[in-house]
Amino acid sequence: MPYPHEEVEATIRGLAEAFEEAQRTNSWSWIADRFYHEDCVYTCPYGGTMLVVANGREEIRNTHYGRDMDVGSGWQGWSFPIIDWAINGNRIISHWVNRGPGLRADGSYYQTHGVSFITYGGDGKFSEQYDLFDLAHQLRLCDELDDAGLLDPRLREEWVAPMKQRLVAMLGATPGG
Repeated sequence: MPYPHEEVEATIRGLAEAFEEAQRTNSWSWIADRFYHEDCVYTCPYGGTMLVVANGREEIRNTHYGRDMDVGSGWQGWSFPIIDWAINGNRIISHWVNRGPGLRADGSYYQTHGVSFITYGGDGKFSEQYDLFDLAHQLRLCDELDDAGLLDPRLREEWVAPMKQRLVAMLGATPGG
């Protein structure tokens, strides 16, 4: 069922504003309840190294907006602003960044870009989301932050090191690799 463009636009705009609020409060898990249908499916393939599929709002809250973004996960000081989007019917493509803490010497952000393919499902909520970002560049960014003394040690140990191992293993397992 097609929803009015204005309704779809208001919801993605609301999500972008919620990200700004979550960044200020460093509390993200509430976003799952506010913007995702109970039976929503949220997928992120992490560059082919680790498929994370959250089936339903509770799993979305516990993975994408809980473990991966909330206080204590090692991502403190990071933000994930949605910088632009396009809408076609009930489908949304959003452009966002993983923005690390601090600024480079030249004043630019430590960040990598990503996109989400989102399906709007009515009532101000999404029914499906699929995220893509360049994992190799994200890991390189984390190395840069580590060299600058800005990477949380917990993030290095619990996310960066295991992801590097998965990426190397995946690449080594391919023919000709």
